[in-house]
Amino acid sequence: MTEQIPVKNVTPKAPSVDLYAKRETIYTRAFTGIFRNIRIASGLFLFTLFLGTVWLPWGDRQAVWWNLPERKFYVFGATFWPQDFMLLSWLLIICAFGLFFITVFAGRVWCGYTCPQSVWTWVFMWCEKVTEGDRNARMKLDKAPMSANKFMRKTAKHILWISIGFITGFTFVGYFSPIRELAMDLISGSADGWAYFWVGFFTLLTYLNAGWLREQVCIHMCPYSRFQSVMFDKDTLIVSYDPERGEKRGPRKKGSDYKAQGLGDCIDCKLCVHVCPTGIDIRDGLQIACIGCAACIDACDDVMLKVGYPKGLISYTTEHNLSGQKTKLIRPRLIGYAVALTIMSSLFAYTVFNRTLVELNVLKDRTPYRENQEGRIENVYTLKIMNKDQTDHVYIIEASGLKGLQLEGKHLIPAAAGEILSIPVSISVDPEDIPSSTNTIEFKILSEDDNSIHRTAESRFLGPTIR
Repeated sequence: MTEQIPVKNVTPKAPSVDLYAKRETIYTRAFTGIFRNIRIASGLFLFTLFLGTVWLPWGDRQAVWWNLPERKFYVFGATFWPQDFMLLSWLLIICAFGLFFITVFAGRVWCGYTCPQSVWTWVFMWCEKVTEGDRNARMKLDKAPMSANKFMRKTAKHILWISIGFITGFTFVGYFSPIRELAMDLISGSADGWAYFWVGFFTLLTYLNAGWLREQVCIHMCPYSRFQSVMFDKDTLIVSYDPERGEKRGPRKKGSDYKAQGLGDCIDCKLCVHVCPTGIDIRDGLQIACIGCAACIDACDDVMLKVGYPKGLISYTTEHNLSGQKTKLIRPRLIGYAVALTIMSSLFAYTVFNRTLVELNVLKDRTPYRENQEGRIENVYTLKIMNKDQTDHVYIIEASGLKGLQLEGKHLIPAAAGEILSIPVSISVDPEDIPSSTNTIEFKILSEDDNSIHRTAESRFLGPTIR
């Protein structure tokens, strides 16, 4: 009798997935179109704003200067101090609501047209095209062995990248250190070591971000790509492919009856993929990596014109429009963001244009009170006065709050533009006019030449306990 050998149940091994797949290089192709022209115009505007503003003169300084050592922040004719940083918080909130509004209305147009990462990436890709050729030429060059031609082209590309990175880093540091002096110090070698460090740091950061990381920043590092899809609705304008019109894809001869062959308008040329800076196929639907740059729209429209089909196979549209429903441009969430944005912007503008140009802080002396030679109860204070204006002023000091109150010390205080003063003063009151041991008094400073510049601050006047 043959012995039966038991067979063990063997669980088939599950296929493995590599979570750390090597990044595939994206080779973008050159193209033309209306949205490319809009992006070039917006990019030129932003570059001019960033590179040019720092060189604008304003009196004896540059127009925009974040003077960190002296804690003064100059923006054209206005000077802001650390006490004004609440305005920065307001501004950031306004920008956030502005981003929310534009996202609900038109998707990721911020990413596609004005985000610094996108703008600098397009410039770096243009450098690649100039030095190494268009898409196919770059792919061929990367596969070829090292040669003198390849070395020279690669070197020229990296020189351009580093040069743009240096201009970016130098300009950025120039907003914190006077750029004209910074340029001369860097050239002569007399600049502070930190100046060289920060210029080099931002040069390297620009080089890495726009030259090497590129779409990795948009896909994996940018938080906006994570939460922007939550803000979309079916009436949000997004870059979309029309599958009803495009499918079934496939090549065909020009002039043939492709519909009889069961084909749609998409000829499957893959140009929409080749021009995409993040390397996605928009025909697969809306994806987190889509930055809404509309490069695929330009490329597809150009192909549609060449084959004699209507444009708009890929377009800015909405989910409702694709499904045959009417798009609602005016909707509650969009109105809510618009109202909030309008109110906050108005309040911010009012606060900026009506902010006080003088700051007053009152510090009471540690001694509670004392009796002077006239038998009056006296308290001593130090007034911290900050002239936040860019012109000199003479301030009048006043005090009120108690009957018979007398202010001893200087009553007229000259203060230069941006000067911070510490002024000792004393307040005396007849004991019979002191209602309690702790009393509220008010100091006021008023510009002698401009009544609109004034500030008040409360303090305490201490006296003997009344029985």
